[in-house]
Amino acid sequence: MTMLDRMASLGWLPHRKRSATARSVLAGEAAAEAARKTSLGVEAAEAAAEAAEAAEAEAEFPVVGDVRAAAFFDLDNTVMQGAALFHFGRGLYKRQFFSKRELARFAWQQTWFRLAGVEDPAHMEDARESALSIVRGHHVSELMEMGEEIYDEYMAGRIWPGTRALAQAHLDAGQKVWLVTAAPVEAATIIARRLGLTGALGTVAESVDGVYTGRLVGEPLHGPAKAEAVRALALAESLDLTRCAAYSDSHNDIPMLSIVGYPYAINPDTKLKRHAREHDWRLRDYRTARKAAKVGIPAAAGVGALAGGAAAAAALHRRRR
Repeated sequence: MTMLDRMASLGWLPHRKRSATARSVLAGEAAAEAARKTSLGVEAAEAAAEAAEAAEAEAEFPVVGDVRAAAFFDLDNTVMQGAALFHFGRGLYKRQFFSKRELARFAWQQTWFRLAGVEDPAHMEDARESALSIVRGHHVSELMEMGEEIYDEYMAGRIWPGTRALAQAHLDAGQKVWLVTAAPVEAATIIARRLGLTGALGTVAESVDGVYTGRLVGEPLHGPAKAEAVRALALAESLDLTRCAAYSDSHNDIPMLSIVGYPYAINPDTKLKRHAREHDWRLRDYRTARKAAKVGIPAAAGVGALAGGAAAAAALHRRRR
């Protein structure tokens, strides 16, 4: 069943009326279609990793010339220190994109998630709705332009050299490399392009004629939705998931890590580290002795709709009308 067929069968009901599983499938497939439409097809950027890290990555994996293999990388605290959405929000606030009151609300949500350590549905819903209300009526191109500048200001210097070396090893072997993140697909695509990766799977928000409607396509690309996105992309790209690799720092990504043949725990949280050891998964930690602060990982998932959407969401919406 194609994504459009599945959406038709779902009737495009409001997200509160659909099961979590259905929303995850829809979010995953929307992200996969958006990623394929925005696949970058550019030459890989020069890796920032030291030679030793690159050699280590190449020695382990991947297999050169295996066109049915690919790699999927989580973004926050896997490829980049901190949460992309947090840095994106800082840049938008600096450009007076939203008010101090809205910033204070985000700060409270961020603090609550960090202190609680859980993703309460009510708080996740509140974070998502507040983010969507901010971007409603704004042009996709406006956020894309700002995103380019914000990457240079806040993100470029936060890329983990070791993880970038791993991604480069896949690229050098002729494999495609995708970011898979709850961050907005626009922001994720900018980061992927700057790193010379193939493309990105991210949270997709609906837009019509290039303007955000304030609604999501499915739900934030988080947890099970990431696994659905990878499955959908693998099917479209004729990939064999048993020959693919996935990398993440968070136990929330265990569903995605579990569907590939080469799962890696990168800078893992406590739960993921325990799970990885129990299942004999590969572990890599590129943090210093003083671990990098995990800035708002749960909140990033809850507010994953801050930008989202781009051309794919607009196309989907036009096709269903």
